[in-house]
Order: sequence, then C-alpha cells, then structure tokens
Amino acid sequence: MHVAVDNMPELAGDEKAIESSRWFNAPRWMVWEAFADPKQVVEWWGPHGFTATIAEMDLHAGGKWRMVMHGPDGTDYPGEMTFLEIAPGERAQLKMVGGKEGGHPVRFTISIAWTEENAGTRVDWRIEYASREQRDENVRAYGAVQGLRDLFERLGALLEKKLQ
Repeated sequence: MHVAVDNMPELAGDEKAIESSRWFNAPRWMVWEAFADPKQVVEWWGPHGFTATIAEMDLHAGGKWRMVMHGPDGTDYPGEMTFLEIAPGERAQLKMVGGKEGGHPVRFTISIAWTEENAGTRVDWRIEYASREQRDENVRAYGAVQGLRDLFERLGALLEKKLQ
C-alpha cells in the first residue's frame, strides 16, 4: 500500500484511489472504538464544520451504515455504506454510495486498517473509485483529499480529548 508522507492524503499511484496514513498517540482499541461507536463517529466523521447524523450502523459483514453529513452551509450529504469486511480493531472495508442531496451519487470503496505502531496506532485509509475520472471528479466536486485530512484531524482531536 502506498503511504502518504506527512499524513497528507495523496492520489494513489494506481490513479483511481486516494490513500493516507496517520499515526495516533492512542491504543488501537481506543482508535477502533472511535470508529465502531456511532456516538463517537458523529464527533469526527467528515470535514471541519460538518456534523453527522447516523440513522443505522450495523457493524458486521453485510450490515448497513446510513448517515447524513450536514454541511456548514446547510447542505445535506446522505450516504449509505455496506460493510464488506469487519475484523474488529484490525481492518474494515465498506462500499459507499452518497453525495450531495439531489445530486449524482458518488460510489467508492473505503478500506481501513488499524495497526499498533510505536506505542500508538497507525490508521491506513484507502478510498478507491471505479476509475481515475470518477476519483478526480470527487476530488473536484467534494474536496475529497482535504476532507480526508480534516477527518483525521478531527479524529485526532477526539482521541486527545479522551486521553486527558
């Protein structure tokens, strides 16, 4: 897996994915719980300024995750994910369909891995689209690279707060 330098999400060498990695000064179980617990997810999921409402989060292979991200301008971004794979505390893979309310749906797969590293946890994140063109359109229309960076920053802030 290609790992971005300085925690900055990058467009992957295969030209149809965005990849990033970030190390958190928190135990793996705590970072996993921040992903698996809907009450914590709403505190960090999405870009800065966004909030999220989770209608359903059935955390097992084949389970559904339905949520709406609410933009700071009042725009809603509904999404439905299907968990393809779940290995608690190790990895997850989700198929996502979502986008701006009333807009053309965006489809991609998210793969996440949690690894113990240097007394903390490294999270590797990959967003894969069907084509380079679809990836580039999502980057243009939704700011996907910056959004992933913001998501990691918000997760880091939540974990820091929990460790205090």
